[in-house]
Amino acid sequence: MQIDLNADAGESFGNWKLGRDEELFPLISSVNVACGFHAGDPLTIRRTLELAQSTGVAVGAHPGFPDRVGFGRRELAATPDEVYSDVLYQVGALSAFLRVAGLPLHHIKAHGALYNRATKDPETARAIAQAALDFNPQVPLVVLPHTPLEQEAQRLGLRTIAEAFPERGYTSDGRLAPRGTPGAWIHDPAEAARRAVQMVVDGRVEAVDGGWLEVRAQTLCIHGDNPNAVEIARAVREALLAEGVTVATY
Repeated sequence: MQIDLNADAGESFGNWKLGRDEELFPLISSVNVACGFHAGDPLTIRRTLELAQSTGVAVGAHPGFPDRVGFGRRELAATPDEVYSDVLYQVGALSAFLRVAGLPLHHIKAHGALYNRATKDPETARAIAQAALDFNPQVPLVVLPHTPLEQEAQRLGLRTIAEAFPERGYTSDGRLAPRGTPGAWIHDPAEAARRAVQMVVDGRVEAVDGGWLEVRAQTLCIHGDNPNAVEIARAVREALLAEGVTVATY
């Protein structure tokens, strides 16, 4: 049994530092690098890729809404054409640095409010998937299973990577619990590790509104801006390895 362990990274900007990327990278197998719209800047991108190269971590693009103030977690009134163009622009920017570093683009994963909107809105999902396809049809798109984002990507013939979140709560309909609601975040590393094992080994997880939810996951996400991200990643990795699960990219 195998699972990829990914984390959001490169989310600092100028002198403002966010996340503990240097500690986090040795614990994971892939990263989603901010492309400058919701977080990050050119120098941060370059330094993040240098860190990824030195630790052997696969690099994905993490495009979001152009919203640094809101960290890309506020839904903007962007049209499908704007979403398509913004995603293509951001993936292209990261890819310039990847080319110089001699690294491949491993995947594309939308960030924050853009990701969440694509799990509900087929037009947004189609715009993201089309941008990924037009950039490089060989690069997979990370998706939340059973959502328009997965459906539109697969309709276009894109390979998808199903994602689950051990440090986020789920509602019984398979959505992530809205931020700020009870159970939306799991801050305890041991609890996140227990949920990760449930997701990977048992294929299910408890929902915040009761009952059990079936989970299909090829990658597990740790949010790099979570203050406990390093501790959670370590606990999750150790728990998975103890169950005989290999942590590696697809």
